[in-house]
Amino acid sequence: MPNILLILLGIGLALLVAHLRQRYASFAAQTPGDYDGTGPRIDLPTHLNGEIICDGVIYGPLGRVVSRFTGDFRVDWTGETAVMREHFRYDDGSFRDRRWQLRLIDGNRIEALADDVIGTGRGVIGGPSLQLRYRIRLPDSSGGHVLDTVDWMYLTPDGTIVNRSQFRKFGITVAELVATMRPRPAEAKASTGTEAA
Repeated sequence: MPNILLILLGIGLALLVAHLRQRYASFAAQTPGDYDGTGPRIDLPTHLNGEIICDGVIYGPLGRVVSRFTGDFRVDWTGETAVMREHFRYDDGSFRDRRWQLRLIDGNRIEALADDVIGTGRGVIGGPSLQLRYRIRLPDSSGGHVLDTVDWMYLTPDGTIVNRSQFRKFGITVAELVATMRPRPAEAKASTGTEAA
């Protein structure tokens, strides 16, 4: 009987440690305040504006890359509001478009709406980072599941934004995305005819 008690105590301790790690020492545990004063502040109308090139990968629940993608974004700000149009091309030949409506509040918070986002996404800026939380409904071709999403965007010294996102169902990570977003170079705009008038 004492052996069973020790085993149960060991299992309980392991579960407690796993919970504490997840809560206090993981991707999900970071806060925007962790990044205050760590670098130039991300300014969305400056750093997330105009034509943007995006490249990234999506990891499945086992940590292996399940998809690669490129994207062309166009972000247009009018005062404190913006429309961000995203066009993604995936390695399997499929495409996906999304149109975000963004609203900056007090220069420190953001609200985000999109057709596949349930309710309003809410974000907070902290130094060179932005945390955005929302619930997204996957397309029917991907099961139509609703996932809890946490996006983190980190501004690098050269103006590139590194995006890391986790997607969870019932608290379990089912996918992760890592991408870079950077302004489209002027010569690329001219050669593709996408220069804004």
